[in-house]
Amino acid sequence: MSDKQINEKVKAPRRPVEADVEVLHEGEFLRLLRREHWEYVVRPNSSGAGFVVALTDAGELVLVEQYRWPIRARSIELPAGIIGDSAEFEGEDACASGLRELEEETGFRGASATLITSAPTAAGLTAETSYFVRVRDLVRVHAGGGVDGEDISVHCVKLAEVDDWLDAQRAAGLSVDTRIYAALHFLSREAGRQT
Repeated sequence: MSDKQINEKVKAPRRPVEADVEVLHEGEFLRLLRREHWEYVVRPNSSGAGFVVALTDAGELVLVEQYRWPIRARSIELPAGIIGDSAEFEGEDACASGLRELEEETGFRGASATLITSAPTAAGLTAETSYFVRVRDLVRVHAGGGVDGEDISVHCVKLAEVDDWLDAQRAAGLSVDTRIYAALHFLSREAGRQT
């Protein structure tokens, strides 16, 4: 099989553009659109972005660190990924994607996943939907680090220490994704229901 055939095989079908939308630019992963006076981006090969909320048996929040080109800095984030972004994963739901991404990025395999909530990622910038997925019963199966050249570091941080740890990361020059605080809120509500 040629490289071209392999690349065509792994690409998900591109989503059509509505008649009242102008395509301003189309790259490999993003499409810049205009509807009336508003410009925004979409991921034409995706059905959303999934963010994983996972705790180890020791009560540690599983986080990842990686370099992000748009902000030119390393960022502390929830394990995450784009849902259905290749032909191999077309039709994948948020829970299946969350389980897969958690294992690829962190080396933790989860036994189950449930959808916590979904919401617009950034309603003024993109049509993308974010899905928060709670993954339970983790087993470490490898060291993590991601796939296809990703350079991901894994951090497991005790919930009681996470605020100070995040402050220290920020003080050291890293970016801290605000979705972590949403995950902490979801975990706090979960703990309140269990008492």
